Amino acid sequence: MLVREEEREKHGGKPVKYHGKWPFHRAYGFQEPVSVALSALNLAIQFHGWVSFFILIYYKLPLTPSKKTYYEYTGLWHIYGILSMNLWFWSAVFHSRDVELTEKLDCSSAVALLGFSLILAVLRAFNMRDEAARVMVSAPIIAFVTTHILYLNFFNLDYGLNMKVCVAMGVAQLLIWAVWASATRHPSRFKLWVAVIGGGLAMLLEIYDFPPYQGYVDAHALWHATTIPLTYLWWSFAKDDAEFRTSSLHKKAK
Repeated sequence: MLVREEEREKHGGKPVKYHGKWPFHRAYGFQEPVSVALSALNLAIQFHGWVSFFILIYYKLPLTPSKKTYYEYTGLWHIYGILSMNLWFWSAVFHSRDVELTEKLDCSSAVALLGFSLILAVLRAFNMRDEAARVMVSAPIIAFVTTHILYLNFFNLDYGLNMKVCVAMGVAQLLIWAVWASATRHPSRFKLWVAVIGGGLAMLLEIYDFPPYQGYVDAHALWHATTIPLTYLWWSFAKDDAEFRTSSLHKKAK
């Protein structure tokens, strides 16, 4: 691919994709070294955010007499953290070595995280604490996400379709968070606004792709870079939300 690209450049041609992917320069055996490094850094930030959330919830904030958390969304954030770390792990593996298995694992992990993030957005924005209501919201989304993952893995790994599904779920949850941020009096709504706007701008890098600069940095790699500060900010909001809800519920329990 690189030889053909050099020939095209000599004749004034523009870079092209091969089987839907840009040609990259390898480094130390990694196919996309910049994306690998940024994926690993995202994994580290997610782990830090999840652990700091765990410590805050169970060791710094008050617990109920039964040693459970007052915060009603603790379990949802734990699942979000695990799915996020799973995604960035497989993202690093996929960008290290692009084969059918690693691509499927990367795509499936992204769809699973986006689907669950949409569930989290709906449940938190609409303040759903009743288990029956949570099931009614979650079940159809889980069914759709599961069906899409099975389609990608066992029928057709359609990159274009998968991108449309991911963008649709991403836009939906950003809109939900944006509407809630404009309506709520939450003390950390400013952080939420920054995360929503930043997430929307970062998504443009996934939609408007461009060839890798010097064979290393493409739009997708830059998207990996933008998610690092957004992830830190997102976990900061999650911790603020836990403190806000716990303080309110603890006062009512006294």
